Amino acid sequence: MDIKNSPKKQKQPTLIYKARFYIKATFNNTLVSVADLNGNVLCWETASSAGFKGARKTTPFAATITITNAARKAKTFGVKEVEIYIKGPGPGREAALRVLKAEGFKINLIADVTPIPHNGCRPKKKRRI
Repeated sequence: MDIKNSPKKQKQPTLIYKARFYIKATFNNTLVSVADLNGNVLCWETASSAGFKGARKTTPFAATITITNAARKAKTFGVKEVEIYIKGPGPGREAALRVLKAEGFKINLIADVTPIPHNGCRPKKKRRI
């Protein structure tokens, strides 16, 4: 039997009931990754991979499409309940919550994990124009 022509086994997706959505909303892009409760990433999506380029990546509409795509990918794994961790000050923050609610997920937790300095690094010099 030739190895090249042997039929490949299709890997069945494991069904995962609960997952975590990590949403990083920056001023330039929106990144979404879906992980199981152990932290293993199931799927991810960015505004760039959703087809947006340049200044259009920064819009709330781009964030909406990005999160919709990630949610649909997550549904193929059987995800029904989600925990949402949002990081960053970007325009996709509120859009993310609206989309995940509309997709029919049961939301157990919404956490803002934006890093806040507690008098850490010295800030940059003030700009002089």
